[in-house]
Amino acid sequence: MPQQTPDTDQLLLRIAEALERLSPPKTTSADFDAADAFIWQPQTKQLIPVPKVNRVDMVLLRGIDQVRDILEDNTKRFARGLPANNALLWGARGMGKSSLVKAVHAHVNTDSNSKTALKLVEIHREDIDTLPDLMTSIRLSQHRFIVFCDDLSFDGNDTTYKSLKAVLEGGIEGRPDNVIFYATSNRRHILAREMVENESSTAINPGEAVEEKVSLSDRFGLWLGFHKCSQDDYLEMIFSYVKHFNLPIDAEQVRREALEWSTTRGSRSGRTAWQYIQDLAGRLERPLTN
Repeated sequence: MPQQTPDTDQLLLRIAEALERLSPPKTTSADFDAADAFIWQPQTKQLIPVPKVNRVDMVLLRGIDQVRDILEDNTKRFARGLPANNALLWGARGMGKSSLVKAVHAHVNTDSNSKTALKLVEIHREDIDTLPDLMTSIRLSQHRFIVFCDDLSFDGNDTTYKSLKAVLEGGIEGRPDNVIFYATSNRRHILAREMVENESSTAINPGEAVEEKVSLSDRFGLWLGFHKCSQDDYLEMIFSYVKHFNLPIDAEQVRREALEWSTTRGSRSGRTAWQYIQDLAGRLERPLTN
């Protein structure tokens, strides 16, 4: 057997280093005691702690009482180790879908019946195909996790929705017992209409093609609809903010300004109400603190 020379050793070392660089990064265990919320970083397969979550208090979410109570009950059951459903929050923009998920997470964590603190993990829409890696990193943890994806939708030839279907229910491993998946979307069926229609027009069996696409939504046991709010609901949001933050302003002036604000923006929603309150508090030189 020929002996290796120093040059050969150096060559083998360079090859080993190159292979190491090309190999996918190893999943790093996160310190789940560092925070209650994390952002999934797929490039490094790490969960980045979020020291302070951008959220509003549950008491400030108005006009969505029914869906609020349903999601809260579902989350409480999950936190206690009981059966619970994945949830899809769909509907009108700016009506508090993502705000509700974050508020419920914080609210349930204050519940004395919860055995351990729930962890909220946000995964971005473009990283959905790395869900299996995320599941691997949290599957064996003693904590329970809400995996949250905001504004989830799929367009064109995007096939990453199949990764989501497999993780939710369809794969061999499926969803870990300590994980529940919450997503928000403007679409009830998540997939764009033209995406479903294009698929069905080229398929041998169009009915089966459509069923394949639409069945993604069926993986969510809870469908919680958010609809455009009425003028009364919009004003209720406004006045609840004014009272909560103790803003010194006449009620009739608030009503007049709030309606004008919504008219100039062409919509009434929780987001529009909050934007008006921020403008009002700025003009009154009052910080929005409890």
